[in-house]
Parts: sequence; structure tokens; C-alpha cells
Amino acid sequence: MPKIHDLRSYLQVLEAAGQLVRIRRAVSLEHELADVAAALERQGGPAPLFESVTGSPWPIFSSAVANQQRAALALGCDKPQVVEVMRRALDPSQGIPPVRIESAAWKAHVVTGDAVDVRTLPIPIHAVGDGGPFITGGVTVSKDPISGRGNLSYNRMQVKGPREMGFDVNEWRHVRQFMDVQEAKDAPLPIAIAIGLDPAISIAAGARYDGDELLIAGAIRREGVPVSRGVTVDIDIPAEAEIVIEGLLPPHVRQGEGPLAEFHGYYGRIWESPVFQVSAICWRDEPIFQTIIPGWNEHVYIGNVLPREPLLLNFAQHVSKNVTGLHLAPYGSGFLAIVTLNKKNPGEPKNVAMGVFTAHVNVKWCIVVDGDVDIYDPADVLWALTTRVDWGRDIFLVPGSQGHEMDPTADTRGVHTKIGVDATADKGRREAAERVRYGDVDLSKYL
Repeated sequence: MPKIHDLRSYLQVLEAAGQLVRIRRAVSLEHELADVAAALERQGGPAPLFESVTGSPWPIFSSAVANQQRAALALGCDKPQVVEVMRRALDPSQGIPPVRIESAAWKAHVVTGDAVDVRTLPIPIHAVGDGGPFITGGVTVSKDPISGRGNLSYNRMQVKGPREMGFDVNEWRHVRQFMDVQEAKDAPLPIAIAIGLDPAISIAAGARYDGDELLIAGAIRREGVPVSRGVTVDIDIPAEAEIVIEGLLPPHVRQGEGPLAEFHGYYGRIWESPVFQVSAICWRDEPIFQTIIPGWNEHVYIGNVLPREPLLLNFAQHVSKNVTGLHLAPYGSGFLAIVTLNKKNPGEPKNVAMGVFTAHVNVKWCIVVDGDVDIYDPADVLWALTTRVDWGRDIFLVPGSQGHEMDPTADTRGVHTKIGVDATADKGRREAAERVRYGDVDLSKYL
């Protein structure tokens, strides 16, 4: 398997694994591209590389890390090892710093000043309720104006004009803290947006981390990520990005921005957000634009599943050493945790579920299953719920719990009821039945 170091080498790995499809039929940037990509994600198909996009000189790639198989390929491991690889990568002692170099692939073409026009970029209008074209797959690169440490994050950006974009940022993000420091001095915050990346960088950007998230990407690849100084901003930017947009977040400027499909599957609202003033657009030869379908699988995988599963597993295994696996199901918008337990005590499932609830506020539903259930297969989980749960005895409620304020079932402060489910088989109520099993086969030998 080729060594992954940028988006192009990752596409080779996906194609070799049957996880890439080249869409040669022309598609529109307005809804059609996202509809096709979302359908492929929903149906378990490969990641699409759209080679003919109406009005775009460049191909567009989507769904880079939209399922467990692709996450494993991106991390260079098998599917059951994804959580362990992420647990190691998120350990600060394992971080590997980036390596600064002078050259960068994206410096092959540079547009600055009045020549800048972000409307020339192939930015999709994804869902029918979105407020316009949004960059969703770009990684924001910034640095702490006090300590100088780097930072990666995701911030949706709505096109507002040739050199202006809305820049959505939550209060708890580090980049917002950097903005607050600069605004107190009435000064702008320089940032860069890197598009088309090694998935190790994309995955790292979704984590909440007290250091530079590029160290996480370094830990994943076991070597420092090459970075290069910006053209118009004093920021170290991944050197093998496909496209880089540079500029400033001016102090005290806010404009209406939105709506956009959110991770929970509903449209968000219009927010009064900062404004990104673009100073440069740079790209490598024959670049590939990359997007994330908002409110869909990859959105949840990068923002919820991969960075949070290790934390939840740590808590669950602290409660019981018999916990062998945990998955935040993307179809549950990051609110549903499924835990594998080799149960030794009838009270273990409830304790494990409570441990998961306390590990992260987002989790509102925890299902505990036996090792014979595939926690990555929704049909298998539903089978366990149907055949192993007595709703009167095997569930418990935790009312008045703190959840996520964007959960549609919670109040405006995020308070709602959490539910735990013991979907293990042997509860001593009747003679245990043996599950029907068939062996896995390599179908390519037969079809």
C-alpha cells in the first residue's frame, strides 16, 4: 500500500481498496454534487471523485473519511484498531511536531490583492436549505497570538463577496480565544484555510486538543508534517495542501451567516459571525478541491466519532475491564454510543452506560451488547435490541441530564433525558439460545 502523505496518495490507497469511484458524468455544484455524494454515503458506496463539475476547472473529492473502512485506511490500520490508533495519536506524549520547509506544492500558483476572487473557486451549494456556497472541508490554520502555538479547526465559511466570507466559530474553540485576544488589542487575527489534505491532518483538525493538532497528525503518520510559511500571513501551513486561502479576521466585525446543514441532521440558523477577509488564494498544479457533505456521515465521523471514541472507551474501561470495544454511531449524529462488553456481572451494563454518559455530554443513548454483535453494523445492533431487550426491565432513564444544546430533543441549555440499554443476551431468565452464524468468505473468489 502506498505511503499516505497528501490527498493524492490517499486517493491511490482508496482506489486500490475499492473505496473510490470516479464520477465522469458532469454534475452541478448546486445540490447535484452533494446529492450524489450523500447517496453514496447512505448506501455504503465508495468515496466520489467528481472529475467533471459544471463551471469548475478542477475535480472535487468528497467523503474522505465517511465510514469505518475509510477511517482505517486513512489511519493505516484494520477497522477494529481505529479506536486504539486514535487513542495513541491523541496522547500528548506521542505527538510529533511539524517540520518547516521553504517550498510548498500550493505555492505553484498565487493570487493576491485585488485579483483575489473566492467566487472563482468551485464551492458547492450542498443542501437545498443552505444559505449559499460554503467551504466545509477546509481546515482553519491559526496560531495563538500569545504563545505562538499552532492550531487546526473546522469553521464553515459562506461566500459573501469576492474577498469576504462568513466565518462561523463557536465560543469554546481555540481560534475564538485567539480572536478575543486580538480584539482586546483592536487587531485582526491572521488565518489560513487549507483544502485537500492528507486525512491524518483532516482527522486531527476535528479533535479538541490543548496543543497544536498538527502533532496529532504527526503521531498518526509517525513523522512530522511538512509545513511552509504563508505568502501573506505569518502562519505555518501544511505544505502538501491542494489549495490554500489566506487572510484576516478583522476585530469587532460581524455579519449574518448561514443557515447550513448541521451534524445532527437539521439546518442550523443564521448566526452573527466574524468575517474572513481574503488576502491570497494559492494552489498546486491541477489541484483537487475537497468538500465535506454537511450534516452527513463524514461530518459526524470527523467531528464526533474519531476524536471522542478514545475518551469514551477510556471511561468505559475504567468502569469495567471487560469492555472490549466502543463505537459512536454516525447514524446517531454522535449522540449514540454502542459498547461491547464481555459481561461477568448482571449490573455491569448499567454501570458501563453511566460511565459513558459522564465521559461526554453529547451521548444521550448508550447500548451495551455482547461480543457476537457487530457494533459497526446497524442491522446487527437492531437485531440485538429486538431479540435481547425487555423494554420493561432492560432500559434505564437518566432525566435532567446535561446534553448538547443543539440536540433537537433537549431544551435550549441542552438538558434532557438520557437512556441506557442492556442489550446483552444472558440475563438468566430462560435457557440461552445459540445464535445462527455463517462464516465470512471472500466473494471475489465466487462472483
